Amino acid sequence: MTRSVEILDTTLRDGAQAEGISFTVEDKLSIINILSSLGIHIIECGNPYSNPKDRELFERLEDVHCSSSLAAFGSTRKKYSSAEEDKAVNALLTSGCRAVCVVGKTSLSQVRTVLETDGEENLRMIYDSLSLLKERGHKVYFDCEHFFDGYKEDRIYSMKALECAVSAGADCLVLCDTNGSSLTNEVYDIVKHVVTTFPETMIGVHFHNDLGLSTANTLTSVSAGARHIQGTLLGFGERCGNASLAEIIPTLTYKMGYDTIPVSSIQNLCDYAKAVARVCETEINRSSPYIGEAAFSHKGGMHIDGVLKNTSAFEHISPEMVGNRRNLLLSEVSGKGAVLEKAGKFISFDGKNDEKAAKVLYAIKEKELSGYQYENAEASFELLVKNLFGMVKEYFTVELYRVMGEKTVGAEKNIASAMVKVNVGGNTEFAAAEGNGPVNALDGALRRGLEVFFPSLKGLRLTDYRVRVVNPDGATASTVRVNLTSQSDKIGSFTTLGVSTDVIDASFNALYDSYIYYLSKVEE
Repeated sequence: MTRSVEILDTTLRDGAQAEGISFTVEDKLSIINILSSLGIHIIECGNPYSNPKDRELFERLEDVHCSSSLAAFGSTRKKYSSAEEDKAVNALLTSGCRAVCVVGKTSLSQVRTVLETDGEENLRMIYDSLSLLKERGHKVYFDCEHFFDGYKEDRIYSMKALECAVSAGADCLVLCDTNGSSLTNEVYDIVKHVVTTFPETMIGVHFHNDLGLSTANTLTSVSAGARHIQGTLLGFGERCGNASLAEIIPTLTYKMGYDTIPVSSIQNLCDYAKAVARVCETEINRSSPYIGEAAFSHKGGMHIDGVLKNTSAFEHISPEMVGNRRNLLLSEVSGKGAVLEKAGKFISFDGKNDEKAAKVLYAIKEKELSGYQYENAEASFELLVKNLFGMVKEYFTVELYRVMGEKTVGAEKNIASAMVKVNVGGNTEFAAAEGNGPVNALDGALRRGLEVFFPSLKGLRLTDYRVRVVNPDGATASTVRVNLTSQSDKIGSFTTLGVSTDVIDASFNALYDSYIYYLSKVEE
């Protein structure tokens, strides 16, 4: 029998409550398009009653054509009132969405302290709201707020709230761990009890990550019989976040044998995750399972040697199964196997005992001793290897450079100027430039001097600049490492680095490598 799990993404609602996240209407429409292309079954769009931005979104949903079901979120009617006259309930009725997610209290203590009413009135609030929505033809998901806490406090009342929702016609009971405090073992027992009690009703779960257990709790709930799960693709959410669908979906599919979204979509999961991250103007944690850049990175010599012989030794799945890639990091703990794998892209080796491999490994370890780290600067690593064997053309030399900074008190920008003298095949060129800071000025001066000889450099742009102190104990004499990421339409993105006790000199070294690397690739 085929086993399937329904997926609801709440990035546009719960995800929007994360610190630092603020969506425009256009952002929300973009995310709807991404999630629909991924194959998410239900996309919770927000609350049509809560704010003007969400109201505008629901007005524009008429023009949205996607394969996912779009859902509106709201709450049960207010206490001592009528569902027909409740503005929040009516906003759901007129949202244009057939699917509605309705949150209601299932914890008696929450009913008394937050709603400030009694348990019977709360049950009437649940019944009146859900039954009206069902009568009007909606598919109703009842989000049982604080269910796990309520169940542990007063099991009889929490189960009575579920019975009330089922009698009102709820299509799915979504058990919510609203403050993220439930342990995995107790989650399994509670979900199993609910599934057994309501065998004809779909049971769903919604976990927050305050204990770091949202993924584990979601997976164990499915094992206990839940067939609907809620989360956000990247785990965004209030406080510590929501359950991460990017972790849960491939685990359910590849590890537990459930049908979720199409496998062809999971094989491009990294691209979809990055697309959502771009809209959110944030970065995916490098160590995120499945989709992080470090998820399939190997650094230790023994590990690299092992994964080259048997990938399953240190990788639980092939990175291609989620659209990621294997990354062998080179450092002082690397072995010859890593050198052969990485440097073998540029030069040929005659096995591990080749003296060239030993030479590369020695050079890496010497460089790292002085503060270099090549695992995130593969362009500089390639230049290092090729320079060892005289494979890099000397496109230009910089005979001198000078950088001067100037700060006007109260001004918003730091004005700096730089002057360089470059030599290309015996021809020299002086160039100067101003910039917002010394590195920007130096970059401008170098470009101005070199573009006379290499016009293609106009297509190279600096996209990221990071500085790290290598030995903090050195105080103002500390060694600094500069990582500089550049981008061009011709060769894409690449990172170079420079190390020095002088941040300007370190920046110059990284800039120098970026120009040399770019020119060598364009020439190739």
